[in-house]
Amino acid sequence: MNRIVTCTANPAIDVSTVVDRIEPFRKLRCAEARRDPGGGGINVARVVRRFEGQPTAIYPAGGPTGALLRSLMERETVDSISIPIVGETREDFTVIEKESGREFRFVLPGPALSAEECHALIEALARIAPRPAFVVASGSLPPGVPAQFYANLVRTAKAMHAQLVLDTSGPALEASLDEGVFLVKPNLREFRELMQAPMENETQMVQAARRLTAAGRAQVVALTLGEQGALLVTRDQAWRGSAPQMAPVSTVGAGDSFLGAMVFSLAMGRSLADCLRYGIAAGGAALLSPGTELCRLRDVERLLPEIVIEDLAEAAP
Repeated sequence: MNRIVTCTANPAIDVSTVVDRIEPFRKLRCAEARRDPGGGGINVARVVRRFEGQPTAIYPAGGPTGALLRSLMERETVDSISIPIVGETREDFTVIEKESGREFRFVLPGPALSAEECHALIEALARIAPRPAFVVASGSLPPGVPAQFYANLVRTAKAMHAQLVLDTSGPALEASLDEGVFLVKPNLREFRELMQAPMENETQMVQAARRLTAAGRAQVVALTLGEQGALLVTRDQAWRGSAPQMAPVSTVGAGDSFLGAMVFSLAMGRSLADCLRYGIAAGGAALLSPGTELCRLRDVERLLPEIVIEDLAEAAP
């Protein structure tokens, strides 16, 4: 398969646990905590590894939590290039209230990165060999990192003749699309903010995605719609994929699982429609896993036959 490299500017240790009921002013006795390596690109690499791919993850790491992050990546047998930083790697927390089934997510800010540390991340990609076919830039940017960071990553990937896959939001998303990417994966909220339009129906969503492709800002738009599935749109093609119906155990990592399975499928040379099918199955499978475990391969394989992919061009009158 073609090589995949991910870059995560704001990684984390994802801590998840369960409590009977969340109440103020009381000590809440929690179940044993689970700790996983986290952050967009790291999660994508974890999913690719579960499909028996061999990704490489590039990320900054500092302090005791940075050392734990490196150790957890070794446990997941994901090849890593960790860039030492002065600040300490952040933690995030997910707590599930057993009584109601509600999920509470607490996201801490990452450590500020210096200009030199940002440059070291870009240089780590530029020096990697053999060169990758796909570079995944995914996740938020920590303090001190300019919105142009991912745009610089896009230019570096292009110089390596790699396809850039992007999953971020806000100014970083806007700046990166100005460089032109291969694939962008927004959710509906992010897409509405980007396009500054409400997009109340599927036709409007497809038309907006086509404006991106026509302008050369992205070749492929993968728009995730939660329980409504996802759309995959190119300049002249579009598909709708249904989502499996289920009661979620946890929603953490569903988008990263979707993207990891899609990128793995692209690297395997599958058709775009099949890539969408695998992405939706993986996103659904993540809902069956507790905390920050992400999708499990056996669940993805079980859900695949349930995913219906409709060619919207063929469905058009």
